[in-house]
Amino acid sequence: MSEAVITYHRGMGRWEPDARGRLRQAAMELYAERGFEQVTVAEIAGRAGLTERTFFRHFADKREVLFAGSEELQQLVVDAVEQAPVTAPPLAAVEAGLTAAGAVFDGDRRQYAQRRQRVIGASAELRERELVKMAALAAALGDALRRRDVAEPAASLTAEAGVGVFKVAFARWLHDPAGRSFADLVRESSAALRAVAGGG
Repeated sequence: MSEAVITYHRGMGRWEPDARGRLRQAAMELYAERGFEQVTVAEIAGRAGLTERTFFRHFADKREVLFAGSEELQQLVVDAVEQAPVTAPPLAAVEAGLTAAGAVFDGDRRQYAQRRQRVIGASAELRERELVKMAALAAALGDALRRRDVAEPAASLTAEAGVGVFKVAFARWLHDPAGRSFADLVRESSAALRAVAGGG
């Protein structure tokens, strides 16, 4: 999920991002200009000054330009859930996992994330893809909680609630006027959920 790595190529005379970053930048520009559905892989590669073969070395399809790295993010969250103190209640363990995602979202990622979300919001296909990714995160969180000996239905309910916290915190983080961190907004959203649920 990291941004383009900047490297210097001898003879080029200037700094340019690596191929993956160039492809991502080109795709975002084209999606914003014309809409996701109207853009081809060939056009993305051409805008980046690369070949289609190079594109497919980095991304499975043109959707994955926007979703690449989601598996790594999911694993980061799950690892943090599993590493939470044994005494932590289920929702607190999930909160620990979600706050760990702040390492990915914060820094200079907000502007890119805003552009990405506008592209996704304008495409039914991409919105569906995002729902699939959220369902996968909920399933992974549920599995992590069950490994912590959280019984059903508590494990699944907490996992789904955790995804809700993630979505609310992410939406707020995108446009937070104070520029607060993703982790802070996760904690705030988790506290609001506890208040609604009556504690715990």
